Amino acid sequence: MTTTPQQPIRLYTFPLSGHAHRAELFLSLLGLPFEKVEVDLVKGEHKQPDFLALNPFGQVPVIEDGEVTIADSNAILTYLALRYDSSGRWLPRDPVGAATVQRWLSVAAGALVNGPANARVNVLFRRPQDNRCAEIAQLLFTRLESHLALHPFLAADHPTIADIALYTYTSHAPEGGVSLAPYPHVQAWLTRIEALPGFVGMRRMPTADVAPA
Repeated sequence: MTTTPQQPIRLYTFPLSGHAHRAELFLSLLGLPFEKVEVDLVKGEHKQPDFLALNPFGQVPVIEDGEVTIADSNAILTYLALRYDSSGRWLPRDPVGAATVQRWLSVAAGALVNGPANARVNVLFRRPQDNRCAEIAQLLFTRLESHLALHPFLAADHPTIADIALYTYTSHAPEGGVSLAPYPHVQAWLTRIEALPGFVGMRRMPTADVAPA
């Protein structure tokens, strides 16, 4: 069961940020009213005092939910699940279930960023490619493939915020030169996420001359 905020949640975002897309995707899946405020990273708006007051690290996404301000994509997923999903499906309330989700959130903040996400950033922003990104991505996807061969989703028999945290940069890995062809179970998992009611994708772009998110 999902509760509803008294006013639309404000999401500070950037179109090319997979981290920001996580927040947008989960807001949409929960059916929560929200409005997007695009932060122009090219013009350095994320480094201006007004935005730094929301997030001193100068990164998107940030949400404002009434008087509550939350920065960091995984923190936002956790907040939204605890605040608006009373069923506990998206973030289990039992210790083992919650720990299992947290394990995957750590993967999203670690190997996913250091591998496919950074490989994509290097291509999109025309940086020299780092072979370590591809190596980390291949190891991560090999492990995901083995796990998803036995389980429909990452942390439970239904989607949780663990799946939302890993979806975007996995789906967009080919933009960084990391093929998903060797991982049919990963591809099937992506399809299951994309079939969820309320799913919204992130725009795919081959190249961009902008500052990284």
